[in-house]
Amino acid sequence: MRPLGLGWPNVLSIGRIALIPIVVVLLGTDHAETRWLAVVVFVVGALSDLVDGYLARRHEMTTAVGAWLDPLSDKLYVIVPAVALTIGGEFPWWATAVIVFREVAVSFLRWRLDRGGVSMPASRAGKAKTFSQILAVGLAIAPLSTDLDPLVLAVIVLAVVLTVASGLEYLFTERHRQEAG
Repeated sequence: MRPLGLGWPNVLSIGRIALIPIVVVLLGTDHAETRWLAVVVFVVGALSDLVDGYLARRHEMTTAVGAWLDPLSDKLYVIVPAVALTIGGEFPWWATAVIVFREVAVSFLRWRLDRGGVSMPASRAGKAKTFSQILAVGLAIAPLSTDLDPLVLAVIVLAVVLTVASGLEYLFTERHRQEAG
């Protein structure tokens, strides 16, 4: 079944992009209930990434559109809330800068290699990076006690370390070059 002619995986990626403004609007409040709602929406969007990947592989629904739409939606889903939180003083600017730089650099490299619409499976480092970024941003969204600030900061630092490590892996390994050829 191909809803809107796109397929379910692509519809889920578009849905994830559509959730971003909702998360950002919910971040604009100081009410705990609204912030928890932002966390719920953020988690639902994050889980949709797992579902769209599963559907695409399981039902052989990989497409050229999905090859660029899924990574784009993943990047925007982390970057936009991180930037919004940074503007609000709730997420370190240096962490947002590293995340944005890595995602732009890797996207540029992928574009330069012109993979011809072929989706490249994420490495373990890439998957760990994505999980840690989502966890870091999700924890920053949540209206947690300030007693948990050291834990949240530790998760943010871990996300930055994994972001740099996966970016270096992508830049300095032959894996993506071999799959592109």
